[in-house]
Amino acid sequence: MATMSSGKARDADRSIGAILVNSGRLAIEDVERIINFQKENELRFGDAGMQLGLLTEADIFYALSLQFDYPYLSGPGHPVSDEVVVAYRPFSAEGERLRSLRSQLQLRWFKEGASRVALAIVGTRPGEGRSLLAANLAVTFAQAKERTLLIDGDMRNPRQNLLFKVENQTGLSNLLTGRMHEQVIKLVPGIPGLAILPSGPIPPNPEELLGRSSFDRILEQSMSAFDVVIIDTPAMTMGADVTLLARFAGAALIVARNNMTRTAEFQELVDQMQEAGVKVVGSVLVDVPFQKPQKLKSLRRGT
Repeated sequence: MATMSSGKARDADRSIGAILVNSGRLAIEDVERIINFQKENELRFGDAGMQLGLLTEADIFYALSLQFDYPYLSGPGHPVSDEVVVAYRPFSAEGERLRSLRSQLQLRWFKEGASRVALAIVGTRPGEGRSLLAANLAVTFAQAKERTLLIDGDMRNPRQNLLFKVENQTGLSNLLTGRMHEQVIKLVPGIPGLAILPSGPIPPNPEELLGRSSFDRILEQSMSAFDVVIIDTPAMTMGADVTLLARFAGAALIVARNNMTRTAEFQELVDQMQEAGVKVVGSVLVDVPFQKPQKLKSLRRGT
């Protein structure tokens, strides 16, 4: 596994060709071939190199990551699931949509006040894509140099430990029961600034645990240590956990999936959020028809 992050100001002023030559990924004579082909066909350098078979998409991502000091993961032995697409392909179409969503969230919530650093990702039913969206969003915030904590608040069917390949023997449930006082937050290798608080062992009473004052304390401590806190939540149909978690966060982003999410349940969830004093900052529609391979639709008003 290799981590691509320069930390060197000079990379921002260097061309893609120069970066790739310096790294040994491209020969000088190949740069000349690409430039000539680029001019003849009015292409970008990377597109020209790929059409000539001299560059791969991974080479382009590597150079871009150095130019923009934007970390991503590459190479064998992936430390994070391939489903977390922005960790491996941040400049892909999917990555672009997720960065756009991040920008809208920064404008609508995170920049409105110093205390507004937490956001709950909520939905009505299992399988709508809440956990995957939470994971990808957390990575995009970390790539933007925001100290980011991803909390797996789904103590019924946790997924973040699987997506980020971390052990789940200790986590949120341990903290809530007061049986764990040592560090339970896991740092993500290769993505500076990103940390995970897994769910911990699945308890028999997650709703009761979240109702304890200890969760308020945990979240307050997280807000003081991180710039952004993303909370993954269980589905509304699984219990009141989602409302408790969103109320602690103060804001929620609602996820819906085409041909799965029911309109009445979606509206019920919106009403629950509003009754609990939670600001609904927008919604994301997954599996948008007639736009494949697109998977995410941008944040929209009017939820």
